[in-house]
Amino acid sequence: MARRLRLQFIAVTCDEDFFRPVRKGMMDAAALMDVEAVFTGTKGVDTEEMAELARRGMTDGVDGLALVAFNGAAFAPVVAEAHARGIPVVAFNIDQGSGSAGTLSGIAQDFGAAGRTLGRRAAASIAPGSRVLLTLHDAGISALEERRDGIKAALERSGIEWIETVTGHQVEEATRHILAVLAREPGISAILATGQADTEAAGLAAEQEGRALYVAGFDLSPAILRLIAAGQLAFTIDQQPYAQGFYPVIQLVLNLRYGLMPASLDAGAAIVDRDNAARIRALSEAGYR
Repeated sequence: MARRLRLQFIAVTCDEDFFRPVRKGMMDAAALMDVEAVFTGTKGVDTEEMAELARRGMTDGVDGLALVAFNGAAFAPVVAEAHARGIPVVAFNIDQGSGSAGTLSGIAQDFGAAGRTLGRRAAASIAPGSRVLLTLHDAGISALEERRDGIKAALERSGIEWIETVTGHQVEEATRHILAVLAREPGISAILATGQADTEAAGLAAEQEGRALYVAGFDLSPAILRLIAAGQLAFTIDQQPYAQGFYPVIQLVLNLRYGLMPASLDAGAAIVDRDNAARIRALSEAGYR
């Protein structure tokens, strides 16, 4: 009997709640396709450690790799090494430069378009001339920067000013950071975040601040859904991470078994607010959102 195919996913900040549905999507697709799949990654944003995990996987005999390709130039050598060994590599969650790392496809949100979606929706509720805090949980991550730039473009058209800050990707740390900025900048009337950790932290900071702040951001977690229900977060944009785990498995297996070339897919930008939060909460608890 032929050996089952083995796939490896490699993520950043892999312990975040965001990656729970990614893992479930990966495992559901692996069961469907009758392959083995493991989810690995780094605690922070560490290019060298991720490359080492990929090389270790290749040495251990994995058949296909899926990678959060947040830095195309940095990951290009290890992706080229994998392809030279006949190991296909696809990107999930982030595909910086649309394949600049050499990945065969990317299953990720169109981050710039999603940022513009958030910016336009938020700008409709923020008065012209207002001062907004833009947050990123880490510097140097192309997805967050593209979202930020999309938000800025929408705010600029509406005559809204902004400042920006990097909060850190631990929620407690990010909450303290945002509260400190609010203390220094009492004129801020809104917080627009670009990732899960800083979105959650922005909502928690607004809750603790006790003054009216318009807050919106990205991604889902139990705390984010609670904050939406409580009115501390106006809305969040879900990049549908279940799909980011499911489709790479399908694409890698079809490539390995039948030579079918993977194709990039937009993971989408689904708005979650108080109108649909209850339904999304049930799906989140089941591991799909």
